[in-house]
Amino acid sequence: MNVPENLRYTTSHEWVLMEKNTASVGITDFAQDQLSALSYIELPSVGDTFTAGEQVAVVESVKAASDVYAPVTGTVVEVNEELEAEPGRLNSDPYGKGWLFKVQPVNLADVDQLLSASAYRAVMPGDGST
Repeated sequence: MNVPENLRYTTSHEWVLMEKNTASVGITDFAQDQLSALSYIELPSVGDTFTAGEQVAVVESVKAASDVYAPVTGTVVEVNEELEAEPGRLNSDPYGKGWLFKVQPVNLADVDQLLSASAYRAVMPGDGST
């Protein structure tokens, strides 16, 4: 599985990329692979606020539906509306065009508490290198 070194991760398979004071959030390559071909995405709305660990979005495939959890406490500042028309972007480019939403974290230090790439690989089912 692809686990980019420049991202932070959660044990529930979300990733975070900090750019200035904004965190882009998506699901990992492992998560999209487990779900298979994604067919529907329910995104939060701009302005929604949430607490770390709270359910924020839903991704669905023919295999299953899965909740997406907030990696940090904050406010949604942008959503990837293109995913509603093309949910398959999550499968083809989970770390690029497949980002879900962007959030303004309440506390930027919370991002540092998320898993590094090596720590995420260590908690993935299997050895994380397939």
